[in-house]
Amino acid sequence: MKLKKGDNVIVITGKDKGKKGKILEVLPSANRVVVEGANISRLHEKSRERGKSGQIIDKAMPINASNVMVVDPKTGARTRVGSKKIDGKNVRVTKKSGSELK
Repeated sequence: MKLKKGDNVIVITGKDKGKKGKILEVLPSANRVVVEGANISRLHEKSRERGKSGQIIDKAMPINASNVMVVDPKTGARTRVGSKKIDGKNVRVTKKSGSELK
């Protein structure tokens, strides 16, 4: 999986198509990622203490990694990710502009 936590991505398909956000969590065994602001689900949480009321929480749920693409830092457009050896280290680079991903 070429996606990492903290990457800026855009959702390319599904109900949240076009939304941009940061990857909060990567689940490589399930080939899924959690993107900030995408695939939001409303969870009802029961009260834990007596006399307090429960609440409804909006939580970002995982989506398939194939449904997101990395945003190029130079152009702001979606792009694929490749790798290049720079100074003896493998570095992730974007295919469109060739800029390095941090």
